Amino acid sequence: ENQTSATEFVLLGLTSDPQLQSLLFFVFSVIYFITLFGNMVIVIVISTDPRLHSPMYFFLFHLAITDICYATTIVPYMLVNFLVKQKTIDFSACIIQMSLILLSAGSEIFMLSAMAYDRYVAICKPLHYQEVMNKLVCSQLVGGAWAMGVLHSVINTMPMLNVQFCKYTEIKHFSCELPPLLTAACGRTFLNKLVLLSSAAIFGSSSFLLTLISYIYIISTVLKIQSAKGRRKAFSTCSSHLIVVVLLYTTALFQYTKPNSVSSLILDQLFSIQYSILTPMLNPIIYSLKNNDVKTAL
Repeated sequence: ENQTSATEFVLLGLTSDPQLQSLLFFVFSVIYFITLFGNMVIVIVISTDPRLHSPMYFFLFHLAITDICYATTIVPYMLVNFLVKQKTIDFSACIIQMSLILLSAGSEIFMLSAMAYDRYVAICKPLHYQEVMNKLVCSQLVGGAWAMGVLHSVINTMPMLNVQFCKYTEIKHFSCELPPLLTAACGRTFLNKLVLLSSAAIFGSSSFLLTLISYIYIISTVLKIQSAKGRRKAFSTCSSHLIVVVLLYTTALFQYTKPNSVSSLILDQLFSIQYSILTPMLNPIIYSLKNNDVKTAL
């Protein structure tokens, strides 16, 4: 009887302390507002300013949309749970949230790879930039990033539909992210964990490799520039992107590929907050503060 399929889960969240919950509600409300406002401003500015109708800003436009989707998948339900006593979520809603998290995360890492390739062409092959990065290529790169996100989501979501959960299931997390969901399962999850680890390794490493190769070529080209001013200018066009890449990859890859022996509830939640809530907030701030074209357009 305990093994009957669960119709709903209990999300334990970050804390059970009512006073701390009120404080966290305020903090994450502010973070969510900044995330929505910052990314929507990026979307509107790039859409309306003809000077920003270039490949670099086309990718930034789609990155902002991805960040809005990522944050909106997680934070609103998280905020509701800070205010209610019964922190339950339907099984179907939990699976949908999990699949959207996987889709957003997958799309984001490949969008960053596309942006790295764009910077590689701009710095290493400046004379052929307009020819190589035409509208068709840019659309294909963005479409490919979204397609990889969908594929990543489907590969991990389909096996989850067969996982057995106990009648009362507690998820030690603030969202239905896949790793804590697998930890809470009653049935066998070896296949699901194998699929998760394999997909995280394949999708994550391939995206990271594409980004890394682009930056190897970029750095080698920049170092050949004679003037210090020229080197600074070249590096400044990549610094924003590099900061975002380091923030996302270091936490997300560790979270999804780490062994159970180094698992920690607090550490897991901190890493999740970093790549799923803070990164979407920081992206528009980093890109707008370090980009003169965006500041001028604003």
